[in-house]
Amino acid sequence: MKPVTASVRKKSAVREAILSAAAYPFTPIDAPVKLDQNESGYDFPPSLKALALERLGETAWNRYPEMNADSLRVALSRYLHWDARGLVVTTGSNVLIHALAQIAGLGARVLTVAPAFSLYTLSAKLLETELTQIPLEPDFALPIPALLSELGRGSGVLYLAEPHAPTGALHDPAKLEELIRAAQNWIVVIDEAYVEYAQIDHTAFLEHENVCILRTFSKAWGLGGLRLGYLMAQPALASQVQKILAPFNVSLLHTVIASAALENPAYVTERVNEAILERDRVYTALREHPTWHIYPSHANYHLIRTSDAALAHRQLLECGVLVRRQDSLLGLEGCIRVSIGTPAENTAFISAAKELV
Repeated sequence: MKPVTASVRKKSAVREAILSAAAYPFTPIDAPVKLDQNESGYDFPPSLKALALERLGETAWNRYPEMNADSLRVALSRYLHWDARGLVVTTGSNVLIHALAQIAGLGARVLTVAPAFSLYTLSAKLLETELTQIPLEPDFALPIPALLSELGRGSGVLYLAEPHAPTGALHDPAKLEELIRAAQNWIVVIDEAYVEYAQIDHTAFLEHENVCILRTFSKAWGLGGLRLGYLMAQPALASQVQKILAPFNVSLLHTVIASAALENPAYVTERVNEAILERDRVYTALREHPTWHIYPSHANYHLIRTSDAALAHRQLLECGVLVRRQDSLLGLEGCIRVSIGTPAENTAFISAAKELV
């Protein structure tokens, strides 16, 4: 039997779009002060951990969970004052980003700005969907004329993060309304992963049948390790998103822990208020840095422009502080991003930053 040569080697069964796509851009690094992933600086409260563990011990583990997390949707409905039929809960808002690309993107288009959260663009590439990214204005404002022009061509899904990631900027609600009204043939996704820190309310946009809002338990709720997110929309749109998700995908663990959190949300308010004060403290401390420029933020992080992001990242790490490089993104040359952590962590970052030029 003749050996198989390279010229006749079997073609991969994996689609070329998958083979050529880059993996999600993250490399874990250990450091005493971890400020690279926009997590809460605080773990889930011990009392609520104990409550959740007690409830888990009282629940049968041999049975499948609810097919569509119905009881958790009801609990969320009470907390949000939103119809439970217009809620979709799943294992992280990242899953919903992919699901929405499948609903609106197959054979259509994905539209967003640049820079943007990498999963918007990755979803489009994996689905071999036409992707258009419009650069933000120099002050990080939305490029309204260019976006309106693109919305007039074809259909698909428009992703907008509010506040924007990774800049932390908030956009003019009137401009968002203008885009939504122009997006008649599009699903408009407003990604509010940091909504608690921005203290905004865009739920009025949900009166439009093509708009959905994404939120997460990973940030302000201190449950990044749980991986749980949700979508708000009109029931008609939410029911279509639910079809894309696998049944029984929200586990018993998710339901019990998130329910305990929703019954006791006061801790979130306390932590968010502290994070906002700390965010302002970091901003004030670094406004006079001799070579860095820190941008104001409405999220739980700051974007900082340095003369050399690689050097700043390395020098901060040598001081025990881990931040995230952003200099590979369009318009963010020299930029790093630093999460708002505990007061002690933020002090460590400020002290290290002031030593760097």
